[in-house]
Amino acid sequence: MVAEGNIDLLRLKRDHLASSIIKALTKQNKNYTNDLSRSTEQYSSTPSACQSAQKGCPKQWAGPLSPESNDGQDGSIARRLYISHFLSTWNSRVFEFGTVLYLAAIYPGTLLPMSVYAFTRGFSAIIFAPAVGQYIDRGNRLQVVRFSIVVQRLVVAASCIILYILTIRVPIGKGGKASMLILLAFLACIEKLCSIMNMVSVEKDWVVVVCQNDQIALRALNAQMRRIDLLCKLLGPLFIALIDGVSTESAIIVNFAMNVAFVATEYFAIARVYYKVPALQQPKKKQITESLEAELLQTPKDRLMHNWSHVQQIIKKSASDFRMYFHHRAFLPSIAGALLYLTVLNFAGQMVTYLLSAGYTATQIGIARTLSVAFEVLATWVAPWVMSKIGPVRAGLWLSSWQVIMLVAGIVVFLVFYDDSPVISASGLVGGTILSRVGLRGFDLCAQLIVQEDVEADARGAFSSVEAAWQNAFELVSYASTIIFFRPKQFRWPALISVIAVATASSAYTICVRLRRGHLVHIDVVTRLLKSRKGKQRERDRVIERITSSSDV
Repeated sequence: MVAEGNIDLLRLKRDHLASSIIKALTKQNKNYTNDLSRSTEQYSSTPSACQSAQKGCPKQWAGPLSPESNDGQDGSIARRLYISHFLSTWNSRVFEFGTVLYLAAIYPGTLLPMSVYAFTRGFSAIIFAPAVGQYIDRGNRLQVVRFSIVVQRLVVAASCIILYILTIRVPIGKGGKASMLILLAFLACIEKLCSIMNMVSVEKDWVVVVCQNDQIALRALNAQMRRIDLLCKLLGPLFIALIDGVSTESAIIVNFAMNVAFVATEYFAIARVYYKVPALQQPKKKQITESLEAELLQTPKDRLMHNWSHVQQIIKKSASDFRMYFHHRAFLPSIAGALLYLTVLNFAGQMVTYLLSAGYTATQIGIARTLSVAFEVLATWVAPWVMSKIGPVRAGLWLSSWQVIMLVAGIVVFLVFYDDSPVISASGLVGGTILSRVGLRGFDLCAQLIVQEDVEADARGAFSSVEAAWQNAFELVSYASTIIFFRPKQFRWPALISVIAVATASSAYTICVRLRRGHLVHIDVVTRLLKSRKGKQRERDRVIERITSSSDV
């Protein structure tokens, strides 16, 4: 009787809890509906995408994230989004390049420690990226982004402390030094996962929601966000390299201070964007209250089984996400973009170490890197212009072809002078890499737009996380190549592998274009052009024949 009374009491509590949840959800839904209606009235007064296109969009676009918006509230949304993205990207770029310099100072004359560090960082992304995607799809948008910001900043701060200890040569012995490197690699894994979480959430989900299926606005916003990323990539490494040139210890201290100082600004800026755009507050999936009730009625023994079942569900969901990715319409452009991460030709740790061994100075490398990023920034204007003329699918084909041609030219010069003149050989590789960046970033923008348009809203987190896993897998292969060929004299093999990977990516995208358009070249146009040329050639031959016969007479 007592047991039956307890069961009745539990059922009563369950019913009361369920009714409370339903009332709360109903109230929240009413509030959201009112906010959404007010938001609709607010944005109905803004120019439509078609009107903006007639006036020369994207410059005239006045959506909620446009800096040109006349509305003060909309302008504040744009500023806060760009401030948050700038701070996040700036700190990531400074720490990413700074770590290369710090490890090079701690372990001079070898690529191995830096490659192992980067290899471990990329491997963690492959294993746990699907779980990150599931968290993004199920979690509250603001909570996900805030979690990524805070944890990433804490991890970077801890890494700076460890790097400082290693730099000042504290007598901890070989075992202690190896343990510190292992701890650094572990923290790098967490930092990488938080970086993926922030990137996927903001660039793949928030941006699409705010633009509300407006392709012109989406192109403009993608280009603006990428410009911020590339400017940080240009100025951040240059900034930390100048400080590192004076003192590595000072560079680590500055890196730590910036990372801690701006976390609050970044934290609250993104929150204001969330609260000012009601569409971001709408959940991506319906919440299931029955699962909550079932968990409340579980005994401690059942919870253990539930946790094991939850782990199995995560594994099954990850496998399901990979299957969805492979069968998705956007698979080929996505995997082509991911393949571009299999490269050492990017002025990162491996290439910088090789250039130093080939005779380049740190200043010369800084200038070359600056030119490289300048071409990448140029691509953020070139790619939208080309897309507006011929569409994103064909633009991606043109830009990927440009990248392949420039890299092939650079690798030919590199291999021809490899043994006789290391400086000329390295300069050929540097020149080809710099010129290829227009194609790289332009193609990246085209592929990103195609993926954003093709992937469904409730699958963006899963798809983008699997995509990030493949990006890190290919990046992992690039680091494995320098672990195997870790001597600077063996750099020709990682460089050759990189060019082959880029050519493979271009081939995969070419197949995508062929499947989508049914052809790569307009055969009828080419035929008419050839016929017209043949006709002109015959006319020239007849004229020459008449002139010749007249001369004979």
